[in-house]
Amino acid sequence: MKKVFIYFFVFLLVFFLLPALLTKKNVEAKVPENNVEDSIEQVSDNEYDYKNYGTIKLLHSDTGEVEEVPLDTYLCNVVSAEMPVDFELEALKAQAVVARTYTIYKIQNKKHDNAGICDDSSCCQAWLSKEERFARWDEEKRESNWAKIEQCVNETKGKIITYNGTPINAFFHSNSGGTTELPVNVWGGGTNLPYLQVIETAGEEGYSQYQSEAIFTQDELIEKLKSKYEDITIDFNNNDDLKILDYTDSGRVKTVKFGNHELSGTETRSLFDLRSTNFEIIKEDGNVKFSVKGYGHGVGMSQTGANSLAKEGKNYEDIIKHFYVGVEISDVNSL
Repeated sequence: MKKVFIYFFVFLLVFFLLPALLTKKNVEAKVPENNVEDSIEQVSDNEYDYKNYGTIKLLHSDTGEVEEVPLDTYLCNVVSAEMPVDFELEALKAQAVVARTYTIYKIQNKKHDNAGICDDSSCCQAWLSKEERFARWDEEKRESNWAKIEQCVNETKGKIITYNGTPINAFFHSNSGGTTELPVNVWGGGTNLPYLQVIETAGEEGYSQYQSEAIFTQDELIEKLKSKYEDITIDFNNNDDLKILDYTDSGRVKTVKFGNHELSGTETRSLFDLRSTNFEIIKEDGNVKFSVKGYGHGVGMSQTGANSLAKEGKNYEDIIKHFYVGVEISDVNSL
């Protein structure tokens, strides 16, 4: 009987008392629930730790002053200057990553002796101070607009676009007219890059940047041309004296004949202040009309195209990989 009692006691100890003691010990070792929440909040509030590019030198072109500014603060000024704030958040995020990449590329491929990048859009990329940006927004929308810009920059902190591990030359423009362009057709030389190809994008037709026109009298046209070619002569009754000779792979104008001279599409665009090289020439009522599609050089990411893709549900990574071929979204600290 005594043995039976001992066996019963051991049974209770093994199957009931010992597990209970171990469970109590594990419960006491757990972090209290509120501490877990505090820990998560602390992690989410941490700033991204830029190893090399946390601060940049910005050249203000109007004053010649060089200002040291945090990279992501600078990017808020760039994104607010380059893309309409009412665009979709994912399009704005794509613009933030493109602008960050473009900035790093400019710093690595130094163009300015005393600065990494400047605020002149014709040289680098557009920039507006927060005060200037606020002055152009309705007062009741200023704070919410800026919060949206900050959100798109903060939610992409440290993200850049790379090709074979190197930051790309992240060109962008307003509206591609439905198809982007190769850089060699804009800047010539050996500027073709494997990640910049002819890309089709739907949904750009609904934007004001998609369609435009410029109309000149025959005399105005001649006057414009004579500013560069004094010996220009055009027989407007001869259709062969005013016509497009050939096109690029993207459908943009490559060469135009103006009487006794042939001009490239890019030179024609510049001379007549056209929005893009995707144009038709129409003679009507004694005038010459350029009917233009798109806005900008057409290379890289189309901003309205990015917004159209965002409206379709694409995220910023999808948008970037649509416009730049074979690229990766990388961490700047991996450089």
